[in-house]
Amino acid sequence: MDIDFSLVLIVLVAISGVIALLDRLLRAKEREESANKLRAAQQPHSEALQLAIAEAEREPVVVEYAKSFFPVLLIVLVLRSFLVEPFQIPSGSMIPTLEVGDFILVNKYTYGLRLPVIGTKIVPINEPKRGEVMVFIPPHDERYFIKRVIGLPGDTIRYDNKVLYVNGEQVQSEVLEETQIELPNGLSRTGVLLNETLGEVEHLTQIIDVPTRSNGQNVWVVPEGHYFMMGDNRDNSADSRVWGAVPEENIVGKAFAIWMHKEPGLNLPSFSRNGLIF
Repeated sequence: MDIDFSLVLIVLVAISGVIALLDRLLRAKEREESANKLRAAQQPHSEALQLAIAEAEREPVVVEYAKSFFPVLLIVLVLRSFLVEPFQIPSGSMIPTLEVGDFILVNKYTYGLRLPVIGTKIVPINEPKRGEVMVFIPPHDERYFIKRVIGLPGDTIRYDNKVLYVNGEQVQSEVLEETQIELPNGLSRTGVLLNETLGEVEHLTQIIDVPTRSNGQNVWVVPEGHYFMMGDNRDNSADSRVWGAVPEENIVGKAFAIWMHKEPGLNLPSFSRNGLIF
């Protein structure tokens, strides 16, 4: 089961904040008055009296923890919700750009400030550009996905015989080298590594080197307020070709950097893949 950390943070911030507020309104004054009565005793400097005063002023453990964690949790919530949020890549759909086990950073404000959990945009800033790598919630699932923006609202996308066209124009690509492409069943096929130029972004893609003509849909018109997403691992990516365009309100943010990589299993993390995402 996937955990919605934003929702968990909101709940924890709310609980700790309410506990701290209720204590301040209902119990803090009572503790202060009890301590002041003890200070008015005739032997204010006796060790027993000082211990009694300290005990009277002592906050309950729950309140102490709530006051300690509230500012920390609030800062983390603000950072994750409005600035930068970390993610881990769970699948190979974005190979060779992103590998399984990459830990990435996602800019949460570049496409506009949104309320956590519900995703409502409250401050518009920029719109996604063709070629950018974006984290979003697809129309068929509640989990976060990451793909590349291929089509903008109103675009016509065609993917025919493993060649990509945007608004009738073939997207420029150059074969770099032969490569082995891992398949979901554990086998591999010979493929090619491509250098593709999409909009202002130059990036890598890979395809299995067996030209085929799809018998299904290969032309899509992107509805207004939607974006057409595809993985860079073109033959091993379930994307908008399968489940349709992504609504604007499902956008999470722009992936901009790899900060760590960890192979599955008992392996130490590595920082050899650190860098910006193109």
